Amino acid sequence: MTVRHDPELEPTAIRAAAERIPAAFRHSPQYVNETLGERAGGPVVVKIETTNPVGAFKGRGTWLMVHELAAAGRIGLGRPVAVASTGNFGQGVAYAARALGLEAVVFADERANPLKLNKIRRYGARVVLAGHDFDAARVAAEQHARETGAYLLVDGREPTIAAGAATLAVELTDAADRGDLPALGSVYAPVGNGALIVGVGAWLRHAVPGCRVVGVQSEAAPSMTLSWRAGRPIETPTAGSYAEGVNTRVPVPEALEMMAGRVDDMLLVSEDAIRAAQEELTRAIGVTVEGAAGASWAGLLADPGRRGPSLVLVTGSNVAPVTGANVAPMA
Repeated sequence: MTVRHDPELEPTAIRAAAERIPAAFRHSPQYVNETLGERAGGPVVVKIETTNPVGAFKGRGTWLMVHELAAAGRIGLGRPVAVASTGNFGQGVAYAARALGLEAVVFADERANPLKLNKIRRYGARVVLAGHDFDAARVAAEQHARETGAYLLVDGREPTIAAGAATLAVELTDAADRGDLPALGSVYAPVGNGALIVGVGAWLRHAVPGCRVVGVQSEAAPSMTLSWRAGRPIETPTAGSYAEGVNTRVPVPEALEMMAGRVDDMLLVSEDAIRAAQEELTRAIGVTVEGAAGASWAGLLADPGRRGPSLVLVTGSNVAPVTGANVAPMA
């Protein structure tokens, strides 16, 4: 497939982006996990994007994007930024907007993770609940932007957001160049709106061209996988995964365009596999793991084309406090 040209995703731009992100989001833990390696039958590197103010990788790209919008005058006093989010993206936007003294409005569905919503409010953003899934909340955000003049920021649409995610891949390849980590052969990333895998894929195409970049979704929310395979957006009637970070029903067309040539495969795994992987990963690394992060490990275990060393991206730790809803059962 032809790779779409986005200046923000060129290697020099990604490298520069890494210097603009606050230290709190950079240089997250990364190491070879021997427990997971024994299970997988080959070296497994974990990258833990949970020890930061928003508890997820989203803080990298949202910081870059909100500051870029403010510098360009597209958001500011009297013109807030409006987003739809399952939680982590909204946290990142709220955190960045607060740093600039600007208003953010976050639309979420009525079943959204309350832990994430409370953190969004703590960062000063206004939360509006709308609809029964993320895509219904996105429609409400679009309507709000039309009616009020707020700037609508869509996760997955902007290359700058993907460039922020790409900076975590820079840290991995820099460590491999130093001899601190093995060179990666396969990377597994959960896919919601696609910004993460676009950014990681963009950097690895440059730094490790032979590395296999694989996206993982739940069988209960397969829209991005179906769309990537078909080469066009395919909506699904429902998106029923308990792992809210991969629970997308309506693909973002721009994300699909950016995935072309940067993603080698997309895998679907069962809800049971994600729950089991979430539990196993939590035990292996000693850090709370979201369902979406569990999808990364589930994808590695299910991939017949895996070649190592392999990367598991631990993308977030904001688990809902409702027993049995968003937490894998622990024995």
